[in-house]
Amino acid sequence: MTEKKHPTFLQSLVAGGVAGTSVDLLFFPIDTIKTRLQSSQGFLKAGGFKGVYKGVGSVVVGSAPGAAFFFATYDTMKKTLPLQDNLAPLNHMIAASTGEVAACLVRVPTEVVKTRMQTSTYGALGTSSWAAVKLVLAQEGIKGLYRGYGITVMREIPFTSIQFPLYEFFKSTLSRKLDKQPLPAYEAALCGSLAGGIAAALTTPLDVLKTRVMLDTRDPSKRQLPSITTRLRTIYTTEGWRALFSGVVPRTLWISAGGAVFLGMYELAINNMVA
Repeated sequence: MTEKKHPTFLQSLVAGGVAGTSVDLLFFPIDTIKTRLQSSQGFLKAGGFKGVYKGVGSVVVGSAPGAAFFFATYDTMKKTLPLQDNLAPLNHMIAASTGEVAACLVRVPTEVVKTRMQTSTYGALGTSSWAAVKLVLAQEGIKGLYRGYGITVMREIPFTSIQFPLYEFFKSTLSRKLDKQPLPAYEAALCGSLAGGIAAALTTPLDVLKTRVMLDTRDPSKRQLPSITTRLRTIYTTEGWRALFSGVVPRTLWISAGGAVFLGMYELAINNMVA
């Protein structure tokens, strides 16, 4: 087994951008359906199966830098954290969590615009992603683009804390079994798919909360908005526990398939650059 070469910061940045753009564009319609299932207005009123590419412009702009920020931070932290080999899962959890905090600085504004476009929040006024950006800024200011930043980080840290330790575990186990280092991209993709699907299913309630917060267009300067715990309690008492798992099937399928593409493309790009 040959010694594994670590990617540089720039290589992680480029490979992450390629991976993020690939998966977000490929699975955008499934994400739209998931978002509409989770919206409080209901699936059909949010748009049903029509216009499943509404909001794709925001993804084109934000996907590459968001994923690039994540992987550049993740790979750098993995290499520099002073933890022993037997604490590798903790290393991966800390590195992935830090990567998500960085990525969300780019990802959250994209998500706000995307979810509002997907659910036709602005009706005829929201004719494009850029039009939605201007409406958010006009009505809520720059803070509006970061509506839901806290809950997004709250969703992503548990998600990545499950996904990436599992991904690294599956990958290292398979690598030892097959005596391959590094794993071919398609085998790493299978590890990413399994890890992503497990993490997605377990963190769906947090995703539902994130969607509801981002779709709330009330002005926080004029009225006090409900806290995360209040929102959670309201959903549970008025809609039942199943509402907290709205969209769990498309979310799990989307992230399972997306994890294969996302991590597979990342490994393919990295393997070609560090070879």
